[in-house]
Amino acid sequence: MSNINDYLSWRGDVPITKETPFNEIDSMIMARFSYLIFDRIEMNEEETIKTISNKMKKFKNEEFRFNGDKELITLLGKSLRFKNMKVTDYVENNKKENEKQFAAVLVHTGKQEMYVSYIGTDASIYGWKEDFNLAYMENIPCQIEGKNYLRKVADKYKDKKIRIGGHSKGGNVAIYSAITAEKNVQSKIIKVYNYDGPGFREDFINKYENDDVIKKIETYFPQDSIIGRILNHKETCSVVYSNEKSIMQHDIYSWQVHGTNPIYEKKLTNASEIMNVAVTAWLDNTTEEQRKIFFDTIFELLYSTEANTFGEISENLSKNMIIIHKKYSQVSKEDKQMIINVVKIFIKSYFKQIIPTKKIELHLPKTRRFKAQ
Repeated sequence: MSNINDYLSWRGDVPITKETPFNEIDSMIMARFSYLIFDRIEMNEEETIKTISNKMKKFKNEEFRFNGDKELITLLGKSLRFKNMKVTDYVENNKKENEKQFAAVLVHTGKQEMYVSYIGTDASIYGWKEDFNLAYMENIPCQIEGKNYLRKVADKYKDKKIRIGGHSKGGNVAIYSAITAEKNVQSKIIKVYNYDGPGFREDFINKYENDDVIKKIETYFPQDSIIGRILNHKETCSVVYSNEKSIMQHDIYSWQVHGTNPIYEKKLTNASEIMNVAVTAWLDNTTEEQRKIFFDTIFELLYSTEANTFGEISENLSKNMIIIHKKYSQVSKEDKQMIINVVKIFIKSYFKQIIPTKKIELHLPKTRRFKAQ
């Protein structure tokens, strides 16, 4: 079995030419590139992938955001295919008070082409909260930031065509940026790559429907995809084989490749389909206000610990659980009831897919009933 790092070891010495053009695995690597710890190094205007690799080699594996990232940048720095690519326009703009987590970087993949790479969700609690805001907001801050970034680099490098990509939330931002861009920017787009990023609400798709852009978008799911199946996708979608299970398949390092292509599966698994139908039913049977109260309350409990990441919560779990419990006791009865009702709707939707002919009795606390709209 081979992943993108194995691909670099095998094909890293093959330059990008007409005979060996930029391919789907190259794009997976570029989409992953934005996850690297650019915030830990000093960036200048003459950076290449090789110089960045040299600056990052001093950091330990655990200092990178995810396992596999250090190996990636080490291999990229040695790779004839990538090491001389210029890297510019790195931007990071995180604001906890606005629940915004955004970063992007531009890689000049050739004389006439460049790749906009948007970062996905990091380990920050507010970064995850921004993801869940998709359930009830028309757009979220990182999407607006992504659109502005695309316009800026398109104007700055007028003679270059653009590829756009991202993993997880970064893939969603990639699609949003492309589909809401001005016509002159859209005309420069070669392709948009979304790696297991969530889709969009139906009203958004209808508002910005543009077949010329949509046909340039390719979304990739692992076979058990959960995160990428959230909300709607109108673009072409492909299923890639992951050697992990369930939610762990979201890790792009688990996606298997052969030659210059991912290893494709014919279809998604039943587990992915069941979860997708359940989430869709949950969205259909709850209101935006209910979902807002639910997620706002849950994350207020997490914020009460003053932790910045989920890892920090788990490091002192006993103490933080006491803080969360105390904060929960201050939640109004109405909001507590709302949370329980929202959870019940999801559980019923999920079990209805598993055992469609059997009535499920849920042993949850009694609450007032409401009519879902």
